[in-house]
Amino acid sequence: MEDSQQRVFIFDTTLRDGEQSPGCSMNPDEKLHLARQLEKLGVDIIEAGFPVASEGDFASVRQIAREIRGPQIAGLARANLRDIDRAWEAVREAASPRIHTFISSSDIHLKYQLKKSRKQVLKEACEAVKHACAFTGNVEFSPMDATRSDREYLSDMVEAVIDCGATTVNIPDTVGYAIPEEFGELIAYLFERVKNISKAIISVHCHNDLGLAVANSLSAVRNGARQIECTINGIGERAGNAAMEEIVMALGTRRGLFGLHTGIRTENIYQTSRLLTQITGVRVQPNKAIVGQNAFSHESGIHQDGLIKEKLTYEIMTPQSVGMPESHIVLGKHSGRHAIAKHLKQLGYDLRDEELARVFVRFKELADMKKDIFDEDLESILYEEVLRIEEKYKLVYLNVVSGNVAVPTATMQMEIEGKIAQDAGFGVGPVDATFDAIRKITKTNYSLMRYTVNAVTGGTDAQGEATVQLKYNGRSASGHGAHPDVLVASAKAYINALNRIEWIKKSESGGQTGKR
Repeated sequence: MEDSQQRVFIFDTTLRDGEQSPGCSMNPDEKLHLARQLEKLGVDIIEAGFPVASEGDFASVRQIAREIRGPQIAGLARANLRDIDRAWEAVREAASPRIHTFISSSDIHLKYQLKKSRKQVLKEACEAVKHACAFTGNVEFSPMDATRSDREYLSDMVEAVIDCGATTVNIPDTVGYAIPEEFGELIAYLFERVKNISKAIISVHCHNDLGLAVANSLSAVRNGARQIECTINGIGERAGNAAMEEIVMALGTRRGLFGLHTGIRTENIYQTSRLLTQITGVRVQPNKAIVGQNAFSHESGIHQDGLIKEKLTYEIMTPQSVGMPESHIVLGKHSGRHAIAKHLKQLGYDLRDEELARVFVRFKELADMKKDIFDEDLESILYEEVLRIEEKYKLVYLNVVSGNVAVPTATMQMEIEGKIAQDAGFGVGPVDATFDAIRKITKTNYSLMRYTVNAVTGGTDAQGEATVQLKYNGRSASGHGAHPDVLVASAKAYINALNRIEWIKKSESGGQTGKR
C-alpha cells in the first residue's frame, strides 16, 4: 500500500491563477478542453476558477465540475459568505468538490488593503472555514501573503482554521518574496509550532517574482509540505507561478534525494504544454526547462560527443519521459567533428575520413556566418565537396491559379533526364496542387513528412525558403528551395528531395561513393 506521507499532491491552478496572466485568458470551451488534458495528465486537484468573479467564470467552473470526474475540482472564494456560497454552487456537482477560501495575514495587507485588525481577520478566517465546511468536508484555506506575515500570528491562524475544519492549509508566497532556505524554515517552523498540523495537508503556492518559485516549492516539500500549487508553463500573475512540469520532473529525477513522488503521468507533459500555448497563443521561451524547444537540444561539441557515446553524459532525463519524441542536436559553430559525422550518418551518409575533413572545414566556415546550420545546409556542403550529384528532375515552368472562388490548379513543366514532361495538378490549396502536379509528372508518391516555408529576410520582398522532407524506404530525404515566389520555392524543394532520393537509390545499388 502506498505511503501517503511520500506522495506530493499536485494542485493545478492554470485555469484560475494562470489565466490571470496577461494575454492568457480563455473562453469556457478552451478551459474545458484544457481541464480534460489536465485530467489525462493526472493532476490531483484542478482549481477551475473564481466563481464569484463573473457569470462566465461561474459557468465555466460549473461545466468543468460536471464533466471532469477524476481530479478534485476547486473553486476559489474570498473569506466571506457570498463568495463561498457561489463557489459551492459552482463545484457542488463535481465528483470531489473543494472550496478554497482565503484572506490576508500580513500586516502590510491588513493595514493598507483590508484596514482591519489581526483579531478581526482571524475571526473572519474561522467563520469562512466553518461556513465552507457546512457544504463539504474538503475545505482549503490560504493566509494570503504568508511569507511577509508575523510568524506567530500566522501560526495562530493556521491552528485556528484547522480547528474549524480546514483539511488543507496553503502557505502562499503571494508576491514571490521568499528565498528557498527562508521558505523551508517557515514550513518547518509551522510544523513545530502548530499543535494540530497533522490533521491537515500543508500546501504551498509560490510566485516567481525573483525566479525562485520552483526552488521555494521544493524546499517546502523537503520540510513537510505535501501539496504544491502550480501551473502549466509557469503562467500566472506578474512573473508567474511555480511551473508544474519543473516541479514534477525535479521530484521524479531526484527521487533518491526527495524520497517523494506524484501521480502525474509525465509522458503527457509536453502535450499539455503545447495545448496551453495553442489556446493562449503565449509560447514558452526556447530555453524553458522541460518543455522549451532547446530543453533537449545540444550544440556544444563536447556535449554532442558525450551524448552520442552515452545519453546519460548530458541528459538527466529522456525527452520521451515528458512526451517529446527525441533529442535534437543543433548544428552550429560550437559543434564538433564527431557530431557532424553522426548527423550525416543519420541522414544516410557514411563518409571516409578525408571526405569528412573537407566537409568539416566548409561547415565551420559557414557556421561563422550563419547561426544555425540545417540539414539542407549540411547536405549542400556535402554535395559540393564530396558528392556533386546529378539532377534527374528539373523545374522548367510553373503556373498556379488559386483563390476563394477557384479550384487551386498548378500547371507545370519539368525536365526529366533531358526530356520535357508536363501535367496539371489539383489540390485543396496552391501548394497541394503544385505537389500533385510534381507527383503526376514524376510518377512518384512518397510520404510527405515535413513541409515548411520561412522568409530569408524581413519585408514583403523577402526570398522564401522552403523545406520538404519525403520518406523513402524507411529513411528521410530533405529538399530545399529558395525563390521570391514561395510556390516556386516549394516546388524546387520537393524536386530537390526527389533528386536526393534518386541519389540514395543509386548509392544503394553501388552507383555512388561516399555513402554506404
